[in-house]
Amino acid sequence: MRRYSRITGTGSCLPPRRLSNDDLVAELAGRGIETSDEWIVERTGIRARHFAAADVSSSDLALEASRRAIDAAGLQASDIDLIIVATSTPDMVFPSTACILQNKLGANGCAAFDVQAVCSGFVYALAVADSMIQSGAASRALVVGAEVFSRILDFNDRTTCVLFGDGAGAVVLQASEQPGILASDLHADGSHVGILCVPGNVSGGQILGDPLLKMDGQAVFKLAVGVLEKAARATLDKAGLTEADIDWLIPHQANIRIMQSTARKLKLSMDKVIVTVDQHGNTSAASIPLALDHGVRSGQVQPGQTVLLEGVGGGFTWGAVLLKM
Repeated sequence: MRRYSRITGTGSCLPPRRLSNDDLVAELAGRGIETSDEWIVERTGIRARHFAAADVSSSDLALEASRRAIDAAGLQASDIDLIIVATSTPDMVFPSTACILQNKLGANGCAAFDVQAVCSGFVYALAVADSMIQSGAASRALVVGAEVFSRILDFNDRTTCVLFGDGAGAVVLQASEQPGILASDLHADGSHVGILCVPGNVSGGQILGDPLLKMDGQAVFKLAVGVLEKAARATLDKAGLTEADIDWLIPHQANIRIMQSTARKLKLSMDKVIVTVDQHGNTSAASIPLALDHGVRSGQVQPGQTVLLEGVGGGFTWGAVLLKM
């Protein structure tokens, strides 16, 4: 009998500090940077985001999201036999944030590692966990996207600092006789490294290069709208389904215009798209699991429905996962 994997629990965590656009505009004004709520909303759809306190790390946010997902799955932390954390803002150079999270959960002993694919990270991590469960290498996986992007923002660059926020989302993926993850499609093109990156590193106790986020917004937008449609259709083809079979589209929450464009290309009404970018901003690898948990807990996403997850991020990476809840 074929072995599948299914999502059995979701969870999320947002830092308590919420900044509306007006809050952020006021802070930026103190730095001599001019922008406005209208400018941000028109270009991105973002109205608010959450920033973590200085003493809060990605693993702290991941811990709360993980506990909620494990509880929703009706499990204990000790039941987990694989932990994968997708993050571009790890707690430290090493060990992995997954190992730090494992210790905080009290789930020591199972395999634990990070995946770094920036905003596509959760899609990548979910596909890896699915493959490991199908192979028999794991049976109950915790897959997390966690970020504190506020730490790497240049608050003198109004074109990027208004876009991002902090948060974490998690799912429990369990072995099943019934199909859950139906298909996935992952890609990368390293020739586009420069359009979205943090071009700095640590050497000899000093930072070499620039440790703050750099983005060519127009180039990212142009690439994103094209590759997301291709990944979505490739994933549907692998599953033998069409866009008409999609109950919910949960895309990476980067920019409402990219999301609207993808929905149009897939002939989907925005009523079938889970949107949290307005309240969360772009939380990179955390954005998809945050949106998924919101959809589940709000009652929009129901058991048995077919959901398409898709992400695109620095690398340049992109991919999609089609699943049945």
